Amino acid sequence: MRIAVLKERAAGESRVAATPETVKKFIALGATVAVEPGAGEGASIGDADYAAAGAEVAKDAVKGADIVLGVQGPDAEALAGANAGAWIVAGLDPFGQRGRVDDYAKGGFEALAMEFMPRITRAQSMDILSSQSNLAGYKAVIEAASHYGRAFPMMMTAAGTVSAAKAFVMGVGVAGLQAIATARRLGAQVSATDVRSATREQIQSLGAKPIFVESVAGIEGEGAGGYATEMSEEYQKAQAELVSSHIAKQDIVITTALIPGRAAPRLISDAQIATMKPGSVIFDLAVAQGGNVEGSKPDEVVVRHGVKIIGYSNTATHLAADASALFARNLYNFLSAFWDKEQGKPVLDEEIGNAVRLTQGGKVVNERLLGA
Repeated sequence: MRIAVLKERAAGESRVAATPETVKKFIALGATVAVEPGAGEGASIGDADYAAAGAEVAKDAVKGADIVLGVQGPDAEALAGANAGAWIVAGLDPFGQRGRVDDYAKGGFEALAMEFMPRITRAQSMDILSSQSNLAGYKAVIEAASHYGRAFPMMMTAAGTVSAAKAFVMGVGVAGLQAIATARRLGAQVSATDVRSATREQIQSLGAKPIFVESVAGIEGEGAGGYATEMSEEYQKAQAELVSSHIAKQDIVITTALIPGRAAPRLISDAQIATMKPGSVIFDLAVAQGGNVEGSKPDEVVVRHGVKIIGYSNTATHLAADASALFARNLYNFLSAFWDKEQGKPVLDEEIGNAVRLTQGGKVVNERLLGA
């Protein structure tokens, strides 16, 4: 069983899909591991570190590979030389890169999309969305603090008192919860909102103030697998009115709302931005999927009405070392959980296998894609 680790080709991608730690663990399972030269440079991992862990560092690492690991889905040319039926295990962006998924099918590869991992208890350690979103929520607050021209905590000095910054987090998933915790650690007064009423206790447990629409019910069913889905028009209107009155008082706003396979919902309009104080900062974590904030642009600082709007197309890559370590463990936890010692390879079960498998036998087989 040969496992190949690719050097990422996507612009701005600094993460890597395996670390020396996980290389050692794969070898302990009986696999051989080959790593493309320079694969770990962006995450501060040298080729010598991989070699010391027992990996082969080679330009033709993918040649003869049975499993190819990546952070983002590789293009067909990067897979040249891999064995027929080889697994591609990565974040494959199935909805955004459907053409590439079709290419995997044509090439005879079995593509396994890690972002389709079901949110069930036994798969928590395999969940790349959670591990990367956690870091993204942290980074969003740190970046907002860097662009904010004032201090976050209240400071009492002989020269006078500096008031604490007011931070508002919109969307309380993994990223939002970490954003709340980070803003609180920095000393801000934090409030948060979500369309799922079940998040109220989570917000309060972190010491933040919950801001909820009380007069209208939230999402019906509150989304499958813990994810949010689109809101009703009545709820959207009520939420917009609530946000408008609250956002005008905020110094920092972090938006995190995403809907799998759909454009990010619009949470903040230009008119609402205009009510905020000059010097305020908004970080749009959904900017790469169309943005929660009107006027936000990936990897640019946009100033509207004196308010800075920022957001990265790939937030986790700005913490490449930690993001890679967590991502690599997600992949190892996934493959090792199904490792069959007698066959010397992983054998997936139906529950998780059917959820993450996009292609098999030359066809696209995933129900979520076939029904899209």
